[in-house]
Amino acid sequence: MEKLTIWIDSDACPKPVKEVIYRASHRLQLPVILVANSYMSVPQGSLVRSVQVDKGADVADQYIVEHCALQDIVVTQDIPLAALIVEKGAHAINPRGELYTEENISERLAMRDLMKELRDGGMVTGGPAPFSPKDVELFANSLNKMLTKLVK
Repeated sequence: MEKLTIWIDSDACPKPVKEVIYRASHRLQLPVILVANSYMSVPQGSLVRSVQVDKGADVADQYIVEHCALQDIVVTQDIPLAALIVEKGAHAINPRGELYTEENISERLAMRDLMKELRDGGMVTGGPAPFSPKDVELFANSLNKMLTKLVK
């Protein structure tokens, strides 16, 4: 089995989450690939690299879906991308530490669609709570649990 790769849907991934991933990558010697529509600065070394895709809706998402393997982990807050990753059989986690699974992805998609309809209709304003240090801690704990299970 090839070594798992951690993919980051990088355009909207918070920097503290990337730092957690870089430390895990270094500790476990796992490759990390950041995918974005724009240039991304990455740490020096051979384990972390950046892929810049063309601009356009879902171009980065499609690149990740096409190139990730079953054992890989994809870090994204994009629920439709997470659904494609779960459908493919790979692992998806959001920057707040929530694992996307076959059991919860349909509910997350439905809630996303409902909230979009409510926002579009002017019934709901705002978005999720601001990203906090507690979120980084939750992400780190979830990622470490996942890696412990997947890296043998």
